[in-house]
Amino acid sequence: MSGNEFRFFLSCDINLPVTFRIEKLEGKLLSPKLSDSDNVDSTTEEKKPELYVESTLYIDGAPFGLSMRTRLESRGPSFCWNELITMSTKYRDLTANSQLAFTVWDVSCGKGEGLIGGATIHLFNMKKQLKTGKHKLRLWSGKEADGSINTTTPGKVPKEERGELERLEKLVNKYERGQIQRVDWLDRLAFKAMEKIKESENSQNGSSHLYLVIDFCSFEHRVVFQESGANFLLPSPIASTNELVTVYDPEVGKINPSEHKQLKLARSLNRGIIDRDLKPSSTERKSIQRILKYPPTINLSGDERQLLWKFRFSLMSEKRALTKFLRCVEWSDVQEAKQALELMHKWESIDLCDALELLSPVFESEEVRAYAVSVLERADDEELQCYLLQLVQALRFERSDKSRLSHFLVQRSLRNVELASFLRWFVAVELHDPAYAKRFYCTYEILEESMLKLGAGASGDEDGFKLWQSLVRQTELTAQLCSIMRDVRNVRGGTQKKIEKLRHLLSGLLSELTYFDEPIRSPLAPDLLITGIIPSESSIFKSALHPLRLAFRTANGGCCKIIFKKGDDLRQDQLVVQMVSLMDRLLKLENLDLHLTPYRVLATGHDEGMLEFIPSKPLAQIISEHRSIVSYLQKFHPDENGPFGITSTCLETFIKSCAGYSVITYILGIGDRHLDNLLLRDDGRLFHVDFGFILGRDPKPFPPPMKLCKEMVEAMGGAESQYYTRFKSYCCEAYNILRKSSNLILNLFHLMAGSNIPDIASDPEKGILKLQEKFRLDLDDEECIHFFQDLINESVSALFPQMVETIHRWAQYWR
Repeated sequence: MSGNEFRFFLSCDINLPVTFRIEKLEGKLLSPKLSDSDNVDSTTEEKKPELYVESTLYIDGAPFGLSMRTRLESRGPSFCWNELITMSTKYRDLTANSQLAFTVWDVSCGKGEGLIGGATIHLFNMKKQLKTGKHKLRLWSGKEADGSINTTTPGKVPKEERGELERLEKLVNKYERGQIQRVDWLDRLAFKAMEKIKESENSQNGSSHLYLVIDFCSFEHRVVFQESGANFLLPSPIASTNELVTVYDPEVGKINPSEHKQLKLARSLNRGIIDRDLKPSSTERKSIQRILKYPPTINLSGDERQLLWKFRFSLMSEKRALTKFLRCVEWSDVQEAKQALELMHKWESIDLCDALELLSPVFESEEVRAYAVSVLERADDEELQCYLLQLVQALRFERSDKSRLSHFLVQRSLRNVELASFLRWFVAVELHDPAYAKRFYCTYEILEESMLKLGAGASGDEDGFKLWQSLVRQTELTAQLCSIMRDVRNVRGGTQKKIEKLRHLLSGLLSELTYFDEPIRSPLAPDLLITGIIPSESSIFKSALHPLRLAFRTANGGCCKIIFKKGDDLRQDQLVVQMVSLMDRLLKLENLDLHLTPYRVLATGHDEGMLEFIPSKPLAQIISEHRSIVSYLQKFHPDENGPFGITSTCLETFIKSCAGYSVITYILGIGDRHLDNLLLRDDGRLFHVDFGFILGRDPKPFPPPMKLCKEMVEAMGGAESQYYTRFKSYCCEAYNILRKSSNLILNLFHLMAGSNIPDIASDPEKGILKLQEKFRLDLDDEECIHFFQDLINESVSALFPQMVETIHRWAQYWR
């Protein structure tokens, strides 16, 4: 909420005359009908209309002051006066029912004045705020503007008649008042599109209406109606209705001087000598431990902040307390900030998870953020790569373009080619964001300059120049793949015709892609060198976007397959798969391997990217061809003595992967699950793809809390079998392990708050709170086992999703 949210002027205090600008008349003006007395002149040359606008102020239904007229305007068809009108009445004299009546007259009609039409507008809106900016009033043809309380000539278009044009004009009004951020290139495109909409709507309704455009002047803050001498906004008698009333309190959001004084006295630096020896009582210790268990999303209350500050010296040996302590500091107080920074460097060294929290937008101090980077320096390359996506996003919250964080990321990338490749892509994708393009480009330049300075042998057998060129060639490769996709999409006919075109292009015009001049580092796996595309093994998926499935030769004589997509934003999929990979790592650190499949995803632009191809089949296809999951697995892993005729190893793999993805999809709130985006590998590993809906969003009504379909339960022998019981046991164990790392996961999502990922950008705070709710931090491990078992039972018994699944199958069949 901005600081200007509660600032306003009272109308009774504004000793200025009512001023507005009459801009122009829009719409097609019909030729005036001549009266009988004018028929004599019908043979003479047709006269051009000469229009003027008459403005009259009405207060409580009665005219007030003198009417004002504009000059005559004859240059049509769009009559433009652009004239400033100043009324004799002042803003302080207005009432809540003040109206302006505008009547357009034509003096070219002969002896009398021809009436074109009129419109009336209220000066205050429903919230009793003075209207500002441009307003487009519909004229009532042939009627003089009526200023009575229940006017017969309202200029506002009725709701049932409002179209797309009215909605867009309302947004333009906000844009001109500075309430919508200006982005030059995007604005030009938007206004061009609006002109087309305007032309199409005018052609549809035949431009039957005339509109008068009025521009009311704006003040520094909003103007709220109040009668002179009154200390209330609305009449005081309590109404019998349940109508909500907005009351404006000028003190809302301001600092309470008494509380501020008390805070200053309590935190006086002179108390520092006393505070060093203070020890918390048992009650205070319990309160402190409760505060330290808070997730990073919770803001501390005034009393909690005061408590941590009071016992700051005794908390220095508690590493978890540092981030909470730094939230208590009044950074605007120079002396207090200085003492806090001194204590920070003496504090027990914090964990990597807490360092990520210090890089969030909550902490603005450069010293604090630099301290967080110094902690990150302890991480090895594998762990750093787990958080690289979020660390690049954290550059948005730095105080300068060349920050300590950007230099740290570049320096670590120079030692590891995988880090360098991914850092370059993560930064390059963000260049599309106009607000932070300069910052990300600055990091890109630092990386390029630093790499080009590397000497021979600093990174394997390549010098810095060759290494950078190998990364640049990745971009050239993706550009060529985009060009291929455009050519393939333009081919008329089915998927087979498009596949033939793809292979023809790779073998003919673009044969340089079959064998590269020099090996290129794979964008998905930079430690792997690819030498060309194999046309005969490359294909196209049967889908609306026609993604390419490309088989690449590798330098070691092998083959790797990737999927290349154009027209789809893969940044959300990239984030989810990164989280799956991280959770897989966290589970394995606790000796729980759930056989997850964290395939690689890389967004190479805001609407393009690559995915690792994993040989597998959708459950929908398996059910269609084999009737059940068990019969499919029997084909690859038969065992007469094993459970359900398959090997116990294969069934165990299936059960574990089902448990892992059930827990992860629940925590991340992944939606739009159906049998086409649940895939099964030959060895029994089940995994999810296509993450267009996360953090609780789901296009289907009444989604179950856990994405567990009945086909999966049937493959375990049903809800009463021992294998299903084992599945539930794995789920509960995995859930409790991931709950221990809830702060890490929440911090990573908090760093993504400024990104343009759809389901996060729409409402970052709400999304992170939804994620926090899924961890049920209010329960202990024992209670969580019961909670999660209830969730599983509820999901299995949900019959409605099965109906939705059937409907989806029908839709797929007719696609």
